[in-house]
Amino acid sequence: MDKVKTKYIFVSGGVLSGLGKGVAAASIGHLLQNRGYNIGVIKCENYLNIDSGTINPIEHGDSFLCEDGLEADMDLGTYERFLQKEMGHKNFTTMGQIYKTVIDRERSFGYDGEDVEAIPHISDEIILRIKKAGEGKDIIIIELGGTAGEYQNMLYYEACRIMKAKMPEEILNIHVCYVPIPAHIGEPKTMPTQLSMRTVMSMGILPEFLVLRSKANLDKRRRYLLGLKTSVPGDNVIMAPDLETIYELPLLFARQDFDKKILKFFKLHYKTQKIGEWKKLISKIKSKKDKKVSVVIAGKYIATGDYELLDSYAALIEAIKHACWYLNVELNLKFVNTEDIEKEGVKLIGKPDAIVVPIGWGSRGAEGKVMAVKYAREKKIPYLGLCYGMQLACVEFARNVVGLKEANTVEIDAETPHPIIHDIPMSAKYQVIKGKNTSMRLGAYDCYLKPDSLLASIYLKHQQGEIISDEKKKREKIKAAGNVKISERHRHRFEFNNKYREILEKHGLKIVGTSADDFFVEMIELPKSIHPFFIATQGHPEYKSSPLNPHPIFIEFIKAGLKY
Repeated sequence: MDKVKTKYIFVSGGVLSGLGKGVAAASIGHLLQNRGYNIGVIKCENYLNIDSGTINPIEHGDSFLCEDGLEADMDLGTYERFLQKEMGHKNFTTMGQIYKTVIDRERSFGYDGEDVEAIPHISDEIILRIKKAGEGKDIIIIELGGTAGEYQNMLYYEACRIMKAKMPEEILNIHVCYVPIPAHIGEPKTMPTQLSMRTVMSMGILPEFLVLRSKANLDKRRRYLLGLKTSVPGDNVIMAPDLETIYELPLLFARQDFDKKILKFFKLHYKTQKIGEWKKLISKIKSKKDKKVSVVIAGKYIATGDYELLDSYAALIEAIKHACWYLNVELNLKFVNTEDIEKEGVKLIGKPDAIVVPIGWGSRGAEGKVMAVKYAREKKIPYLGLCYGMQLACVEFARNVVGLKEANTVEIDAETPHPIIHDIPMSAKYQVIKGKNTSMRLGAYDCYLKPDSLLASIYLKHQQGEIISDEKKKREKIKAAGNVKISERHRHRFEFNNKYREILEKHGLKIVGTSADDFFVEMIELPKSIHPFFIATQGHPEYKSSPLNPHPIFIEFIKAGLKY
């Protein structure tokens, strides 16, 4: 294919938040990528946080953890799963990053005495980041966070307007809007979309395409009339009604020739759409399942007022679904708030086939997690601990098996006489500074698994582990020969305290995964003579799972649940 001058597709949203701009952007990218084009994506967030890692998941959903250590908006997880590409710092920016960069530059006399203003200096920085994200790409998709009309994102729209004015043939705008169907009226109402389009047009932007989110399709006549009122041709009004699964959206867009219309606008030719593998995936997702499995997630980021916010565990939920689809299993997923477990007991957990204790921070609900771990261990229910779920599994074992009744993590009790989990001095080799007195391990780290462990067999079975040969055994403290090398993403501050390794292992806990220098405890398990399936990891396999490549830990976890 001839070298293509980079094209830019801006995806904005209107009427309400949470419409699915990220899914729409990822679906468009998926289709264009399958046409043979090199696709890039960048998410532009409105908040002043430098990244998503300091935001309570209840406020903004699950922070997606990238291979390079970026804690980003969960839309980057959507991009990874649809495009089968790793995302990172180049694919994400926040208004906080942009303002900080401009202010730091001004403090360093980087503007030669100019008066620094939002326009052009902030908008120029936005454009610079977008262009950097598009370097080496045929097409870059820019998702603008928030909703049209919010003051927080107006500078993103201004950057889009400036780019469109300077290179109109290389810029395309897609506006995603909501069309309600009020129950008392019984027909779709397009006025919210008209008002949203008026807002976008008032900022000097006329979208070439409208994507309409609704419970049902709009007929051709209504799309034509809406097009007249918004200056978007009726054929460019694309429908995105509610679907059984978000992964079906690329197929729906393809049936409306959305990708062909985009390439036509850019005067780019199209190769044959290679979407057969994705069609097989959707067929599998929607097929009749011959087995069922019930999984409980015992977490603390669930309740928000009178509602449940499932987005707090978005990547985990997706990873469990991926495994179930792979195994052709119907999933019954139940969430139990660990604060409620503390008040009412483990009876709230019921009798599931498997239990997950996921990521978490701080003391709130932590004892409920410990109770859930104990319940899974004693009832021999398949257990998967993720990050905090591994740390608290070690605390629970120390308390109830070893007999160290006051064992704890210093995150909860700084004065505990048995700090099973503790903080360690800052080391640039492993950690990054997140804030005052706070360092974290972030991003991908290697782990060496003992060859006779359950976890090593899981990774090797699914060809995601490498057996280290004698030639590769030069390590700081351990002989890696024979061990299984794997890599997972990390996002945590506190670590297992090595002073307690010997006593916990003496009582039956198996420390099966460590860092190359044997300093960090990465993965634990219980032997099958004690428990049929009890594993936990300091890393986050949920962030590396995709519908086409389910993570092996989740596949084997669901299998264990089926056997229970």
